[in-house]
This record gives sequence, C-alpha cells and structure tokens, in this order.
Amino acid sequence: MRLENILALTHGELINSPFVNSFENIVFEAKAVKRGDLFMAYDEETIEEALFNGAYGIIFDKPTQIRDSETAWIKVSSLDEALKRILRFILIEKEIEVYECNEIILKLALQVVTQPNFIALEGDIKNLYKTLSNLEEKATILFCADLTPSHLFTDTKQLPNNPKDSIDIIEKTLFETSFIYDNTFYERQLISPFFVPYLEQLLHLFKVLNINFRLRKFTPIDHFEAVFTNKNFEIKEFGTSDRVLIFEKKSALVESEINFLQKQATWAKIFYIVPYSLKEQLSSLNTQENILFYKNKNEIKNILRNRNFHFALISGCDKSILTEAVIKQKELSLFDFSN
Repeated sequence: MRLENILALTHGELINSPFVNSFENIVFEAKAVKRGDLFMAYDEETIEEALFNGAYGIIFDKPTQIRDSETAWIKVSSLDEALKRILRFILIEKEIEVYECNEIILKLALQVVTQPNFIALEGDIKNLYKTLSNLEEKATILFCADLTPSHLFTDTKQLPNNPKDSIDIIEKTLFETSFIYDNTFYERQLISPFFVPYLEQLLHLFKVLNINFRLRKFTPIDHFEAVFTNKNFEIKEFGTSDRVLIFEKKSALVESEINFLQKQATWAKIFYIVPYSLKEQLSSLNTQENILFYKNKNEIKNILRNRNFHFALISGCDKSILTEAVIKQKELSLFDFSN
C-alpha cells in the first residue's frame, strides 16, 4: 500500500520526509517484520527490533523518538482507530458481503467447516486485520455485534428469514441431538435441542449463499453449558453423573432456557439460580418456587449444598466456581455436600 494512501486512511501525520513511498504488509509483532513492512507500534519497546528487521514505516500513537530518517514515521491519535479505517477500506475494496447474527449463531458457525470464501469473525482488532486482509474478493463475513464492533462495517445484512429446510430431530436428550438435515444424518451431536433453531438459521444462510459446509463434532459454546458433577462439586465425564449444573452467563437467554427445561425435563427436579437483578424480569414465570436469587456469587455454593436436584441452571457465572468450591473444601473443609 502506498504511503499517501496510508496517511489518508489513518488520518495520520507524517513526522519526517522519508525515502520510502510504499509498504508490503502491515505487521504488529516486531519479530515478524520483513523488509518493506509497515509496523504498527502497539508495543513501542519493540520498535528497534522492527527497524532492525527492515521496517519501512512505523505507525505510533505515543511519544516516540525518531531513530531513522529514511523510515516513514506516522503519528496517529489511536492505533486501533487507524487500523479500523484501514479495515473498512479493505472490506470495500474487496466487495465483502457482511451478515450480522447473534452470539450463539456465530459460535456455532465457528465450529462448522466451510469453504474459504466464508468466515465467521471473532477476535481483537489485530486478529481481525490478519483475517480480513487475507480474505479473497467478494467473500462473505458473519459477525456478532456483541463480539465485534458493528461500526467496523459500512454495510451489514440481516440473516435471511423463514428457513425452508428445517432440521428433523430423530433423537434427543437435554444436551445431545441426532438429526437429519438436507438428507444427511448427524448422529449424537453434542448440541442441545435448545440450540437447534439457531443452527437452522445458520444452515439456511449457507444454503441461500450456496456455501459448502461440513458439520464436525460440536463442543461447548459457553452458553447452556452442562457440567456433570458429584456431590462434592468435582467435575465428572459427560453423562456419568445424575447431578448436572448448567451455566449461562448471558442474562437475556435465562428465561428461554428456563422455559426449555420446564418443557423438556418435566420428570426432573430443577432449580434455577440467578442474580437478584433478574427478579423482575423473571417474575411472570410459573415456576417461582424453583427460582433462587443470589446477590453474591459465594451464595451459590450454599444454595446447591442444601438442595437435592437433577439439574441446576446457574446464571451470571461460569464453571470456575466449581474449582473454587473444590479448593475451598479441600483446604478449609467448610462444605459438606452429602445429602
């Protein structure tokens, strides 16, 4: 990319009068710099290494000493903002089509193998650049505004509605599903039926865009995450315990997950342990006697210790509380989880 284009895109100020007028690649790690590259100095202490490796330009946003007059020194107000402007230019130049989705659909998409002209996008601004700069022209991007800033894109589309080809569930448990889609049988996929409507939307997008895909074995996506434990909160292998903790960190999903459990596990003893801040939001549910509110995460272990259950949906924290509980039990012998 030419120097004048970099200055225009980044709104940067050229501090000196260098001999160089173009750059090969934009690089963030000094050790990866090659002759002709433009180095973005997120770590100003590595500028010397970048120069030694052949950097033709340095973009910086902190006070920096000019070491080499032949190198282009470009001052910007913010490296992140400068990089976002460059990314917008790349997306427009390559005519990238951008679709917006929710977090669950994106995390499912990250586990699906697709052809190179489709990518589910996640990561910080530097990783986004590495991904997008190598993307082929007229490719398709799927992103979630909760994970990637939407203002990075000048034009976004919503997912197509009303999928015509639905997923036909053949067998299911709360946490596994065997199903048929497009005449292909997928056996015992580690995906809860709760996520099937989200998966349907994703697969419908692939069909509309004629994107080839291959489903592999799903892994937990940090939502409705089932953790099998014994009475001492020690994590057991999947399916080897009759006591299951289900973790959900996103409060917006809690109500629909409660409704799902009520409908799909009518035989089970279930408790819902949620932050006190959700009390009003959940007040209309008809299972109030099983909803237990906490103000401090330390209360969760005591709530679980004093109750018998098959499933406990826990909102507002992740499974790290199990490690904390086990450590505390071993070190202080404060908790006895026997019934």
